[in-house]
Amino acid sequence: MSWQTTLAFETRGRGTTDITDDIRRAVRESGITTGICHCFILHTSASLLLTENADPQVRADMEAWMSRAVQDGDPIFGHTEEGPDDMSAHVRTVLTESSLTLPVGEGNLVLGTWQGVFLWEHRTGAQRRKVVITVQ
Repeated sequence: MSWQTTLAFETRGRGTTDITDDIRRAVRESGITTGICHCFILHTSASLLLTENADPQVRADMEAWMSRAVQDGDPIFGHTEEGPDDMSAHVRTVLTESSLTLPVGEGNLVLGTWQGVFLWEHRTGAQRRKVVITVQ
């Protein structure tokens, strides 16, 4: 049995948005009690992140590291049509995850105590993002 939906999220620009509860609701709506939940973001300048949900400093530190590793407007980038944050956003996405596969048990998303699912926006401006949720 398979079930699928697409969730939409508004981001405020570069940074993380907690989407854990939205995915939990989708899993419950699926009616599937044991299986997997696959999450796929339909964009090349944002990614998905499974990380600690208790201390927001973890995500801030990841952003700080990523900003040092992949700099906006780096002169090595030739793809600049959409601004200095465009190509760096694509590189950030390639270095992270476009999809996550998570377990489903007893009709719920199975995560560790301190784990959460986040949409990681790599563009500096606000965006509308879509994530396809498939539960099998």
